[in-house]
Amino acid sequence: MMATLTVEQLDVTRLTLADVDELAVRLEKDDYINAFEGLNDWHLLRTIAFQRPELVEPYLYLLDMEAFDEA
Repeated sequence: MMATLTVEQLDVTRLTLADVDELAVRLEKDDYINAFEGLNDWHLLRTIAFQRPELVEPYLYLLDMEAFDEA
């Protein structure tokens, strides 16, 4: 389902944990035809993390995001 989605097409409110699991498995396998497919999946996961962090919590390591101190 999510393989052909872009960030612009993603309706985060409709995603299930199974959808995010599928996305995470693809990212973990890192078996993409080209780098752009992998980058697209990474952006999808990042978008989900900002809007529905509870779905992405087990996969935060895939995002390699660090907390920034804006102070």
